[in-house]
Amino acid sequence: MQKGVLLVNLGSPDSPSVKDVKKYLDQFLMDERVIDIPYLMRAFLVKGIIVNTRSKHSAEAYKKVWWEEGSPLIVLSRRLQKKVQQRVSIPVELGMRYGNPSLESGIEALHKQGVTHILLVPLYPQFAMATTETISVLAEKIRKKKYPNIQITEIPAFYEREDYIKVLAQSIKEEFSEDYLLFSYHGIPERHIYKSDVTQSHCKIDDNCCKNDSAAHSYCYRHQCYATTEAVVKELGLKEGSYGTSFQSRLGKNPWLQPYTDATIESLAHKGIKRLAVVTPAFVSDCLETIEEIGMEGKEDFLKAGGETYKLIPCLNDRDDWSDTLANWIKKWQNV
Repeated sequence: MQKGVLLVNLGSPDSPSVKDVKKYLDQFLMDERVIDIPYLMRAFLVKGIIVNTRSKHSAEAYKKVWWEEGSPLIVLSRRLQKKVQQRVSIPVELGMRYGNPSLESGIEALHKQGVTHILLVPLYPQFAMATTETISVLAEKIRKKKYPNIQITEIPAFYEREDYIKVLAQSIKEEFSEDYLLFSYHGIPERHIYKSDVTQSHCKIDDNCCKNDSAAHSYCYRHQCYATTEAVVKELGLKEGSYGTSFQSRLGKNPWLQPYTDATIESLAHKGIKRLAVVTPAFVSDCLETIEEIGMEGKEDFLKAGGETYKLIPCLNDRDDWSDTLANWIKKWQNV
C-alpha cells in the first residue's frame, strides 16, 4: 500500500480582481455547510445579493494583502507543504476547499504517484462544519466518484494536542510583550454549534456546558476554541485578566458566537488597555481574515478608541517547529 498526504486549507481567489473574487465568493458561500439554508434561498442570497454587493469591497481588501507571489494563504500553504515534504518520505500534496489548487487536483496528483491510502490533513486546529466537515464531505465525494480504490484517513482536530500547543505558545512567546493578549477565533453562527452536537442536548453555548465533559466536545467549535486558549495560557503562565477570547467575521443578522472581536478590541481600549496583541489560533496560515481584518482594521479600531500599541501575532505559517510537528504526525501514521 502506497501512502500519501493531502494538506487542505480554505482557499483564495486566483487574483484580487473583482471577477475572480466573485467566482471565489460564489463557490465559498454556496457551500451548504457555510450558509446552511435551503438551496433556493441560499442561491438567491449568495448569487442575487452577497456576490453582487460584496465582491468589489472584498477585491479591494484582497488587494491590500496580496503579495507579489500571489495570495498570502496560498503562498504560505505551499511553503509549508514544501517543508513538510522535505521531512517525510511519502508524497505530500496541497489542495484548497475553494479555489485553486483544488482539493480534487491534490487527490489526482497523489493518485498519479501511485498512492492508495491518503492521510487527509485539514489545516484547522478546531472542528467546525464550515471547515473540517466540508473538507471531509468533499474528499469522500471525490473518492467515491473517481477513486473508489483509494482509502482516506483523516487527522482529527488537533486543538489541544500537546505538541501543537507548545508550538503555538512558542510562536506567541517570541512576539508578545504587550499588556493584554486577545485570542481571536473565526466566528460561526450559533446554529452551527447546535447542528454539530452529536448528543442533540448538551450544547447551551455557555461556559458551563463548554467546561463539563461531553461527547459533544469532539465536534463543538466553541469548546475547542476555549480549550485552545486555556492550554496556551497554561503553557505561557499568563495571569488572569491579561488575556481574553473573542470571535471575528460575522455575516447576516442571525446570532454568531460572542463576544465579537471588533467590539472587544474597542472595549479593551476604553478600559485602559494601551498595548494590545492579537493572535488568531483558528488559522494556521495568515490570510485576508488575519492580515486585513485583524491586522489592519483591528489596529485602526484600537488606536481610534484610545489604544497606543497594537500587534498582530503571525500564524504558524511555515515555521520550522510547526513543519516538524506535522511531519512527526505523518511519520507516526505512516508507520502504523
